[in-house]
Amino acid sequence: MMVLHIKGVTKSFGSLVANDNISLTLNEGEVLALLGENGAGKTTLLNILFGHYVADEGEIDVFGTQLSPGATDAAIDAGVGMVHQHFTLADNLSVLENIVLGTEPLTSWKLDTAQAKAKLTALANEFGMHIEPDKLVADISVGERQRVEIMKALYRGARILILDEPTAVLTPQEVDNLFITLRAMVAKGLSIIFISHKLHEILAISDRVNVLRRGCMVGEIATKDADRDSLAEMMVGREVSRPEVEHMEAGAPVIELGNVIVAGGRGHKPLLNGVSITIHKHEIVGLAGVAGNGQSALGDLLSGLRTPSSGTVCIAGDTVVDYSPRAFITKGIGRIPEDRHARGVVGDMTVWENMISENLREKPLWRFGRLIDFDACREFSRNLIEQFDVRCKTMEMPAKQLSGGNMQKLILARTLQNEPRFILANQPVRGLDEGAIAAVHERLLAAKRAGAGVLLVSEDLDELFALADKIVVIYHGNVSPPLSVGDVTVQDIGIMMAGDLSHGEKFDRAGAA
Repeated sequence: MMVLHIKGVTKSFGSLVANDNISLTLNEGEVLALLGENGAGKTTLLNILFGHYVADEGEIDVFGTQLSPGATDAAIDAGVGMVHQHFTLADNLSVLENIVLGTEPLTSWKLDTAQAKAKLTALANEFGMHIEPDKLVADISVGERQRVEIMKALYRGARILILDEPTAVLTPQEVDNLFITLRAMVAKGLSIIFISHKLHEILAISDRVNVLRRGCMVGEIATKDADRDSLAEMMVGREVSRPEVEHMEAGAPVIELGNVIVAGGRGHKPLLNGVSITIHKHEIVGLAGVAGNGQSALGDLLSGLRTPSSGTVCIAGDTVVDYSPRAFITKGIGRIPEDRHARGVVGDMTVWENMISENLREKPLWRFGRLIDFDACREFSRNLIEQFDVRCKTMEMPAKQLSGGNMQKLILARTLQNEPRFILANQPVRGLDEGAIAAVHERLLAAKRAGAGVLLVSEDLDELFALADKIVVIYHGNVSPPLSVGDVTVQDIGIMMAGDLSHGEKFDRAGAA
């Protein structure tokens, strides 16, 4: 039975057509995967379905009844629930309080705790989810928070569940548990729209896949007839091949962190707690961990944006004394920041201005000592745009108008043209399509071949296992010893990501920490 029918939905924001005449269906007891690169229109479409946006054209039927546009309450009442990628839970409230928040009538002066708990327990038992209603959300794990978000939707009577990148912050074991839960829900007749860029997860959980590209629905395929290559090709419109990884003998150390502590502010635990990591020439070290465990602090430290409370940082054998971005760039540090929009580019500056921003003090971009040579700057940028295939209408356009993939190519061009001895690659392919991912990975591998050391920070274990020579796991600011990729499995790394860093001690160390 069809439970959802989206018919000819179009939505524009100014000149940008985010959704262009999109139609799709969802059946009872089905997992429909919605696949597409960052900016393909997935989130816009689902925000229209959930009532956050109003479509310019088209309509949506839920269980045979047309849905009122722009009304979240109407979507919830019709049986649509949405679990966003970023959780919306109050840490100071209990699990039960978070789930029932907003469901009680305004005239009710007191929550009927017993009745609410009984309803929640019945739902949890029906779908095989373990829930502790009285526990504070602040005291539960990330995987448990995911279950609470799902229970919030089910408590409100959801029969269609939208999951937006639900595995982004989960360990592999938590992903497995989530999939068990989703299969139990589908067996009970619920229908799920599953959004993810992780192709192996889509192949594991979905029944059918719809692919969006540049706001248009470009394909639909039964999951049993699909594989990674066919889905990747549908996403980008051409055949995609990932680069080959070459094993190389590691060279001299380029970055050495010795027992580094970064304070977390008054009353807070350290962001980094005695971290020791060494990265060598011709080596990629992967950093695995659930988001929020100190990756950002480590990235800031290695970009010159933070100063350690104690411990040492050495670059090519020299102890760092000047913690500033300029000093780190001068010492040969290349940075691909976690947030390309906020920290990677200055959005209102032109493409060419962003391209020369780290080289402006170098000849031949200035003349007569202090004057910028604009012709030389534009020629410098033009060459890099061509070399790194940065696709832009003109290099005079603001950088914020670039697609995510082309913005990342700009950052790579600016970073790699200086031939850095060390590259911090922090979530370098987040939100990119398969074609852009392949291009970024090839550039990182080329830098490794040229002699750079790379720290690859990623929440995607497939990416780490594909590119890294060693993997270090970070948990609450503590790090494991470096582990050879050939000695460990995804499951081993998942155990460590969940907090058991000692699990790595049974493996031979891949090198000095």
